[in-house]
Amino acid sequence: MPQNNLLIAFGGVSPEHEVSVLTAIQAAHALSQSGRTLIPLYITKNGRWLTGSHLLDLESYKEIRQAEERGVACHFALDDQGRPGLRTSPAGWLSKPQWHPLEAVVCAFHGADGENGSFQGLCEVYNLPYTGSGVSASALGMDKRLAKELCRRHGIPVVDDVWVREEWWIADQDKLVQQAEKLGYPLYVKPVTLGSSIGVHRVDDRQALADAVESSFRYDTDLLVEKGVHPLTEINCSVLGDDESLRTSVCEQPLGKVELLSFEDKYMQGDSGDAKGMASASRKIPAPIPDEKTKEIQELAGRIFRLLGCAGVARLDFLMHRDTGKVYFNEINTIPGSFSFYLWEASELGFDRMLDEMVQIAVKRHQKKNSRVRSHDINLLSQKAVKGLKGLKGGK
Repeated sequence: MPQNNLLIAFGGVSPEHEVSVLTAIQAAHALSQSGRTLIPLYITKNGRWLTGSHLLDLESYKEIRQAEERGVACHFALDDQGRPGLRTSPAGWLSKPQWHPLEAVVCAFHGADGENGSFQGLCEVYNLPYTGSGVSASALGMDKRLAKELCRRHGIPVVDDVWVREEWWIADQDKLVQQAEKLGYPLYVKPVTLGSSIGVHRVDDRQALADAVESSFRYDTDLLVEKGVHPLTEINCSVLGDDESLRTSVCEQPLGKVELLSFEDKYMQGDSGDAKGMASASRKIPAPIPDEKTKEIQELAGRIFRLLGCAGVARLDFLMHRDTGKVYFNEINTIPGSFSFYLWEASELGFDRMLDEMVQIAVKRHQKKNSRVRSHDINLLSQKAVKGLKGLKGGK
């Protein structure tokens, strides 16, 4: 594979679109001294694929329409020898398409099709190395219900919950409310496949529960109503590696204005117009918890990372009962905001080195995949084979 072109893919049709832009620009800044050529792939909110160097400049997004108009349409393609890359589709008779072979794709999406395995599947179709988890791990990580159920079956502690699907809610709201109330207030309502605290509500009574469910259905057809951990301390830990080798970061305690961290707590604590993303959120690093709790959470994080089949960098979020010290797995972010670089800097691994490791892992996994037999060298459509197939159909 070429050693100089890195594609940074971001944006997308997602409520977390802007967060993705911040993460991508942070990554581009960290990689600016790597000697690589950085090529943006910006997917607009309506799904258009665009490239252009200005798309890695935060200032461009102050006038988003102009930025999109300056962008050049592009798509994945194969050259005449079947090698994958990015091809531009410029408008105008005098413009010629450009071809960019790629070392790897740095996936900087958050939420929806960029993080749930769909984009990763497209990279697989074009046989492109890409950072982060594969298709199945990305899909599992995005689906909070399935991730929790898998952990529950493997003895990893998670809080009790009730699964609420929109058609079930319409058919028998009272039944679902009663099931949820058996868990005991406070309860938390959250979309199954979103992140960044979007659509998440803490509720303390029946009316608030009904209102929260109706509100969260704007984002997803499936919700979880979870038993609250109170008093609560949130603890996060990042993992870097793959199924062969991984390591965990220091732990952090994110801080919000209230017990439930909001989107604003996570992304809007810095100065207006900065590009800090998740790095702007208030937090304590390392988390002020006993050493044995830190070790317990780090071990759980690594275990869950392997259980789900993750790769690259991920952030795992845990809930800890402040009085008892009981720890519960909450969710995994297979493409965490800002790639959780602040946790790795606190673990003595710089952002640039962390990204380089992510790319190396992507290339290694890609080479490992391509070392397997990926096609069967036989022509089933040859005359002899076709006759055999006809025979299987009874000669018809």
